[in-house]
Amino acid sequence: MAETTEVLHVVLAEWNEGVDAAAEATRLSDEKLTTIDGVLSVSSGPSIGTEHLEAGFDWMLVVRFRDRASLEAYLPHPAHLPVAGYLGDSSARIVVFDIDA
Repeated sequence: MAETTEVLHVVLAEWNEGVDAAAEATRLSDEKLTTIDGVLSVSSGPSIGTEHLEAGFDWMLVVRFRDRASLEAYLPHPAHLPVAGYLGDSSARIVVFDIDA
């Protein structure tokens, strides 16, 4: 039997000028993404670091998936689309990075 590897999906967002969308982005992520099959956990929020190395990014989302198939099913999922839409509309810049956990 093949071993399945969990996947981490990391999203960094820099809000549009004059916008602080963190509270709504966190609310939407917690409400919507946790309903998707294969999502094991959702964490998000602004940096609490003291290094000040965020390179202009204001907010981070980390979603842990059961496996790569769960990540692939998540992207077009109807519960993901309002979160992706909100982030896209509210952000000047977004970075997405996925790794095997």
